[in-house]
Amino acid sequence: MKQKFYDTALKQETAVLVGIITPGQTDEQTKEYLEELEFLVETAGGKTVKSFTQRMQRPERATFVGTGKLEEIQAYVKAEEIDMVVFDDELSPSQLRNIEAELGVKILDRSNLILDIFAGRAQTAQAKTQVELAQLQYLLPRLTRLWTHLERQKGGIGMRGPGESQIETDRRLILNKISLLKERLKEIDKQNETQRKNRHQLIRVALVGYTNVGKSTIMNMISKSEVFAENKLFATLDTTVRKVVIENLPFLLSDTVGFIRKLPHHLVECFKSTLDEVREADVLVHVVDVSHPHFEDQINTVNETLKDIGAIDKPVITVFNKMDAYQPTQINPDEPEQMLTLEEFKHTWMAANNSPAIFISALKKENVDEFRKLLYDKVVALHTVRYPYDHLLY
Repeated sequence: MKQKFYDTALKQETAVLVGIITPGQTDEQTKEYLEELEFLVETAGGKTVKSFTQRMQRPERATFVGTGKLEEIQAYVKAEEIDMVVFDDELSPSQLRNIEAELGVKILDRSNLILDIFAGRAQTAQAKTQVELAQLQYLLPRLTRLWTHLERQKGGIGMRGPGESQIETDRRLILNKISLLKERLKEIDKQNETQRKNRHQLIRVALVGYTNVGKSTIMNMISKSEVFAENKLFATLDTTVRKVVIENLPFLLSDTVGFIRKLPHHLVECFKSTLDEVREADVLVHVVDVSHPHFEDQINTVNETLKDIGAIDKPVITVFNKMDAYQPTQINPDEPEQMLTLEEFKHTWMAANNSPAIFISALKKENVDEFRKLLYDKVVALHTVRYPYDHLLY
């Protein structure tokens, strides 16, 4: 008998995106938000086929977008055989249950998608523990939805009577697991704290910024190391620390996880220990993708996250990266012919108010020497204050 062989390669999942336009939110902002969500889907390994938007005062309590829009999405999902629908906000357990029952396909919200990406990117024991903890904290209030899903698949036999007690059993198991993971993280934090104390004699510089702005590329450029860098969101999850020497001055440079709009609260809480490198750094290098059309919003998101973790008042060097990809931008919507060039932008309030600031291209190695000099001067100044008797060496 001839043996049959089947292609075991996983089919790329197709996705439909759903977002709402709230009062005060422009169509351009909505487009940007959904483009970022599409990038998240791509990073997770999926392919976006279509986006749906609904203008609303606030999300509808039962179905998030309302029954009419949900019926429109259902018709498209069924006709095109879409694998999953992704919402650009966190859905409540009841919304998830109602939407899943209506559409009959896999439903993800923004938080769940980011958690899935983090789970695939985590490499070290610390990152894996942090992601698992965040996933369980996200899952806990949604257990009923999961058990309803199982009941629908397997039928009622054996599921009708003990359903709720099984949910309670699962809830206790998850709570116990959460407790164990928190204890494990405390142990890892103690080990990391000991390592940081051993490095205390050197000035510490931390790269921070929105995800996918080029922090890891800059890390590789300055430290001459091979930190993983990729044009995808959250390419770096684990904090990487390298000893760097510029001229004869040694210091520590760390590459940290990128920030993002609407970062799930559980992830921020769980990754606070990883972000200790940021909190305890002597100076922050805030990397900005100057080629991104809404980089000002990204700067605000990073500053809000720095404020949340207690690191907003640290000395900062702003690095406007990807200057090679910068496109002249419109100054006034009513006068489309007036375009702001990169040279003009360098003299605007944004550049002036982020002093010290520098414009570079890490990819093309443009203005790298100027950046090294700026970084060297900042580290020398901090080192001289901390070790006044060593200043003659530099």
